[in-house]
Amino acid sequence: MPLFTRIIPSTDATTDATTEAPSTETPSPDTDDSATETPAVSEATDAADTAAEAGAATEVAKAGAATEPSAATEVTEPSAATKATEPTEAGAATEPSAATEVTEPGAATEVTAAAEASAAAETEKSPKPGWRTRRPTVARNLSWAVTGLSALLVLVALQLPATADQIRLSEFFRIPAEAIVAAVVLLAMPRRPRVITAACIGVFLGALTVVNLLDMGYVEYLGRHFNVMVDWELLSDAQSYLTDSIGAVGSIATTLGVIVLVLLLLVGTGLATVRLSNLLARHNAGATKASLIAGTVWITCMSLGLTNFGGAPLASNHATAIVEAHVQRVHNSIRDEAVFEKLAKKDPFAKTPPDQLVPDLRGKDVIFTFIESYGRSAIEDPVMSPGVDRTLADQTQALTDAGFAAKSGWLTSATYGGSSWLGHSTFLSGLWISTQQRYRTLVNSDRLTLPEVFRRTDDFRVVGVMPGVQKSWPEAKFYGLEKNYAAKDLGYKGPKFSWSTMPDQYTLEAYQRLEHGRKQAKPLMSEIILTSSHQPWAPLPKTVPQDQLGDGSVFNAIQKAGKDPKDVLYDGTKAKEEYGKSIQYSVTSLIDWLTRYGTDNTVLVFLGDHQPMARVSGNDASRDVPVSVVAKDPKILDKISDWNWTDGLRPADDAPVWKMDAFRDKFLTAYGSTPHP
Repeated sequence: MPLFTRIIPSTDATTDATTEAPSTETPSPDTDDSATETPAVSEATDAADTAAEAGAATEVAKAGAATEPSAATEVTEPSAATKATEPTEAGAATEPSAATEVTEPGAATEVTAAAEASAAAETEKSPKPGWRTRRPTVARNLSWAVTGLSALLVLVALQLPATADQIRLSEFFRIPAEAIVAAVVLLAMPRRPRVITAACIGVFLGALTVVNLLDMGYVEYLGRHFNVMVDWELLSDAQSYLTDSIGAVGSIATTLGVIVLVLLLLVGTGLATVRLSNLLARHNAGATKASLIAGTVWITCMSLGLTNFGGAPLASNHATAIVEAHVQRVHNSIRDEAVFEKLAKKDPFAKTPPDQLVPDLRGKDVIFTFIESYGRSAIEDPVMSPGVDRTLADQTQALTDAGFAAKSGWLTSATYGGSSWLGHSTFLSGLWISTQQRYRTLVNSDRLTLPEVFRRTDDFRVVGVMPGVQKSWPEAKFYGLEKNYAAKDLGYKGPKFSWSTMPDQYTLEAYQRLEHGRKQAKPLMSEIILTSSHQPWAPLPKTVPQDQLGDGSVFNAIQKAGKDPKDVLYDGTKAKEEYGKSIQYSVTSLIDWLTRYGTDNTVLVFLGDHQPMARVSGNDASRDVPVSVVAKDPKILDKISDWNWTDGLRPADDAPVWKMDAFRDKFLTAYGSTPHP
């Protein structure tokens, strides 16, 4: 039933009105929202009926407004309301308009349901506010903190020194030229190239930091800088050293920690530079001005030589200098390889006939013995020297009592703190082997070594005793060893003492049992390496009665009662004390063996292969090591009287100092070898 009451009741009119299409006239923007305020202008319209109709229309409009605003607007279309009251269209006034149809109860309900469904769908689609929206202050502070940490990481990567002793706060309060240049370049780039370039710069800085840390370790433990061209292969030796020192679990944990640290550095510096580049891009104008000012300040500081509170130059190009140093080392390595190959071929004894090699040592048992890390600091450092000097004096007396005599001097080792094979090869080959590259070149050459000299004579059996060798060692052939006894060949069943596989006392006794104590068809030329004085100098073995040595199991209790390596190695004073004790033990073991088993035909040459690490020997220590020649036959020592070495096992402070590579030729010449280049 229509909501508007007809003015002139007529059945026909009603029928016509219900079939007429709704009005399509454009609504006037000035029409009021209330349809009941339209004036009555038709003469056929009664004032009372008009009032009643207006009241009904008002109710319809209210109902429409309560359900859907758009429907209410359509109800009040001015064209429809006006047409209902125009005099010329009285009949049409009672026709159901669009407003009438929309405001039917059913239609209003449907519109309301649709609107509610649409609103619910929009609510589901819109995301919930994130934590940044809920906590804007925390988000802002966190963002600034991350930005600050990024800047700090990049600054450290740019300014990190290559040696631990140079790490000072003043080093990081400088203006890095590299940062200024990078900022200028990044500001000039579009977004995608900028992000890629920033990430590459960051990864490079992370890699540079890793190399700097390796540099610190090499300087601390080996007394030289890391060479990016040839030193990577030594990292496996470092991992083996960790395993021997702190056990497999500790070594694996340390290795994994190092790998994680490297990855974090590479990723962290990459993300940090990208974040900083984005910050520059967001504040392009300000960043451009700041870069210009920073560049001007840098040039001014460089020109005037200004320094900071620690005396470090304010204008820094540290990262560039580090890169240049590594590039120079690589260049030097490439050039040195070609030079060294030619040098190795120039051997004054290469063509000497066998019968003209060491004729004055024929019939002698000649033993070359290296004592691990036996350096000049052991004799002269105030912490270590009292005990070591007392041991040397006591053992010199023991030699005298047994009929032996000794002369001692100094040799400057080609290595420091580690890489013992460099010292061994320098001494035995007569070439300065200071790098891994030179060592590889040497062992692939035909250079004549001291063991090879004795082998060529065909008058000696040439053997090696090397308890530190735990893997295959193809270099034995190069050195001329007919037989080499590695750790597994010496029959030891006792415990390891950190890196050292067995105590020196046992090593020497095994040599006596396997070679020296057996009847030989020829005299022996032996190379023995004693390892008990190898770092970390904890736990240390002790001398046990000779009849209790057995298979070495007697050392189990001694090893368990020893000190923890971690408690010694990282404490400078304790490291010095224990290192000194290890040297005393090694020297005592060697001289005890010599006085027990040595004969009139025994000639012993023993020396240190290098100085101990800087924590023990000191940052400014020399690379000198003691060397001694011991024999019963006075003719042996007479042959080297012109060397001006000191009598006894302790060389005088002013005794001659030779480079270690000079020993081979001096030794061969002293004992009758004739040069034939």
